[in-house]
Amino acid sequence: MPYSACIFDLDGTLADTLHSIAHFGNGTLEAFGYPPIDPIEYKQLVGNGADLLMRRMLARVGAKLSEEELKRFRAEYDRRYADDPMALVGAYPGLPYVLPRLRESGMKLGVLSNKPDDMTRAIVAGLYPGIFHAVHGQREGIPTKPDPAAVLALAEELGAAPGGVLYIGDSGVDMDTAKNAGMDSCGVLWGFRSKEELLEHGAMYLAGDPAELEKVIEKR
Repeated sequence: MPYSACIFDLDGTLADTLHSIAHFGNGTLEAFGYPPIDPIEYKQLVGNGADLLMRRMLARVGAKLSEEELKRFRAEYDRRYADDPMALVGAYPGLPYVLPRLRESGMKLGVLSNKPDDMTRAIVAGLYPGIFHAVHGQREGIPTKPDPAAVLALAEELGAAPGGVLYIGDSGVDMDTAKNAGMDSCGVLWGFRSKEELLEHGAMYLAGDPAELEKVIEKR
């Protein structure tokens, strides 16, 4: 039976945000007197939400902040991001062509990210206006991925049963999310994490580029 919906991760899947995250992260570190982190290292720091990203960044530079200082650090990061959420952000080649075709075919399309909700919505609207039927980031009171609660709620919003959804992402967290929700999973190889990580976490399919992803979706 064909998929009725596809749900996508954002960072490293729909949006090339590595240098954007590094830009805002390093700007925040420098504002607090800490050295910057090599942008490539952010590939391993992201993926579990902004709070954990802050803690990983600070641990990486050897900083120890009180909870109150950590709140100020996070607020500074959020302020910088909110001022220009599209800074250094780009769409991965091929997706601006594949995604409209999927929507035109009748596929329901959603986005679920561990990035804060307002930032997620701003980036998706900037890169893919009018493409997705539902977009959610991290929201207060809703557990982050790989907990399945948010992705199951999104599937319901799209009118799709879990077994009819393909969840698409670039990390082990994404593959675990799909597994926990009873959804099929496709790991994309153009993102932040490795093929080995995706397979280790149970990716059912792999796609090296958006054209391969389209074939995975169509062959169901």
